[in-house]
Amino acid sequence: MPDIELTAGTVSYEDTGGPGPVVVLLHGLVHDSTVWRKVIAGLRPGHRVLAPTLPYGSHRIPMRPDVPLTPDSVAELVVEFLDRLDLRDVTLVENDCGRAQSVAARHPERLARLVLTSCEAFDNYPPGVPGKLIGWACRVPGGISLLARTLAVKPMRRLPVGLGALTKRPVPDEIVDGWLRPLLTDKAIRADFRRYNLGVRKTELLEAAEGLRTFDKPALVVWAVEDRMMPRAHGRRLAELLPQGRLLEIEDSCTLIAEDQPEQLTAALREFIATTGIATTG
Repeated sequence: MPDIELTAGTVSYEDTGGPGPVVVLLHGLVHDSTVWRKVIAGLRPGHRVLAPTLPYGSHRIPMRPDVPLTPDSVAELVVEFLDRLDLRDVTLVENDCGRAQSVAARHPERLARLVLTSCEAFDNYPPGVPGKLIGWACRVPGGISLLARTLAVKPMRRLPVGLGALTKRPVPDEIVDGWLRPLLTDKAIRADFRRYNLGVRKTELLEAAEGLRTFDKPALVVWAVEDRMMPRAHGRRLAELLPQGRLLEIEDSCTLIAEDQPEQLTAALREFIATTGIATTG
């Protein structure tokens, strides 16, 4: 994976290269770009796909401790990533976390399309019991290590406070091991994770939702019908407030649609990009 040096620190990313519309995929907390592995494989023919590993606890290179690390600053990091790589007419896709909403609301200039896929929104932030548990872990000494060690025990991974809340089907152990390893082994990564989560502003996504009302570009909202973390009504609300929004609901999936129904998600992205104009390459 190539790296890029940004203001907050070094970010690793996947880049399929090649011609075609540019698609940038954003993951959620305690995941890395591998959560998109099946979607990347499906989009690779005919698209240039980039997937940065954001500083959400599964990153391998700590961020600079002298630069703020909050959800707001990660939204700006995503914008800097697009600018530094000169990515234009981007289809920005997010899952789980909500930073793409803030990017679209504040910096729509490089985006051609927006795809919101079962993510935190409105007042569901941090989302559900797992979100509250992460907040607790970041406030209690040793809490992050305890949380990571608990999730590292394979029988515990399907608990409803862990990955069991995010997927209907088990994620391969080797993938989850990769997600957890930085939190388990690097205190600087744990410090990043704590800084990020303690920097949550409760009003951020309510502000972003208001900003999305002026995002007058093609937008697709893909929501998992059986999502245990993100209310189904939020998918409808997001699609309704976006001027060109449309809603697609996917059955037999929880939050991580790229894990539960990657073929359906890939097909939806391909169709959406193909029918909403021709974008240039990055």
